[in-house]
Amino acid sequence: MSARDYVEKDYYAALGVPKDASPGDIKKAYRKLAAELHPDRNPAGEERFKEVSEAYDVLSDETKRREYDEARTLFAGGGHRGFPGGFDVNDLFGQAGAGGGGFGDLFGNLFGGGGARRAGPRRGADLETAATLSFGDALHGATVPLRLTSTGACSTCRGSGAAPGTSPKTCSVCHGQGVVSRNQGSFSFAEPCKGCRGTGQVVDTPCPTCRGTGEQQHERTIQVRIPAGVADGQRIRLKGKGSPGERGGPAGDLFVRVSVTPHPLFGRKAEHLTLSVPVTFAEAVLGTQVQVPTPDGPVTLKVPAGTRSGRTFRVKGKGFPTKHGRGDLLVTVEVDVPEALDDEARKALEAYAAVATKDVRAHLKEVQL
Repeated sequence: MSARDYVEKDYYAALGVPKDASPGDIKKAYRKLAAELHPDRNPAGEERFKEVSEAYDVLSDETKRREYDEARTLFAGGGHRGFPGGFDVNDLFGQAGAGGGGFGDLFGNLFGGGGARRAGPRRGADLETAATLSFGDALHGATVPLRLTSTGACSTCRGSGAAPGTSPKTCSVCHGQGVVSRNQGSFSFAEPCKGCRGTGQVVDTPCPTCRGTGEQQHERTIQVRIPAGVADGQRIRLKGKGSPGERGGPAGDLFVRVSVTPHPLFGRKAEHLTLSVPVTFAEAVLGTQVQVPTPDGPVTLKVPAGTRSGRTFRVKGKGFPTKHGRGDLLVTVEVDVPEALDDEARKALEAYAAVATKDVRAHLKEVQL
């Protein structure tokens, strides 16, 4: 999550909740919006779906939400009132100097980091991508290749921002600290140095490849293991698989949004696998045994005499994997009604109807409105 996002984006408005919303209210709002906007159901809402997912990622995390609230308060009103003396927060996003702009590291100084240099190691950005799995791969787990484009150190200047044969110089204004102090009455405030835009260094001859930013777009393909039991629409976090960090900093995280293609026979209900099995009228009346498929091979299911259409039977431990074991296979029996009968079958059924004495609609005769 970039520092610009923290200042410019209103995540509370994205979810439609007040700033004092409880974690439960935030989760409820997200689930409702995610169900309405999921690309599989509403292709036109894909961008809004990403916006809602990003907002929930921040507001559902206690630490991220606190940092976000502090940043929004600090730079309220467009940013220029956050610092004494009219410093424009947009200067923080400038790309001049080694390593680019942004004020993510500045938060450490303002909120207790104490004198951290802007030019030090920085954590890489988080990335988000999508993966489509078959129903079977979602059930058993799978390793899939993901092609990613992310920002990394420039291959020409190795992240310094300076042209080959030259190097950045220490800023003469802040002496490499990236921040300067300003006294305001009895208080002292730290603000980004205007001479180097908070980087601590000045580049006289920018790198021709990255134009002094120290960053470059890189494409890479990684193999990612998707765990067994993943659900359609689930967002998986893979630590350290995001953009590489700057100057030795740790890599960001990768978030993978999973889409699962439907199966022609099986369905899913939470951790349970579902299956509909047809039986004949005679089998439902007299009882039978049917062979049904499961992830571990076929099993024999006993259908007792007098089974009604729509009755569900449970086969233990044949569903999706969970943290505590496995779900079940839910088998729903559906009585198959033939559209046509040959003469022999018709005569047999008519003979049965002639001797059947139960009035199945007797309870409707006494109904009054």
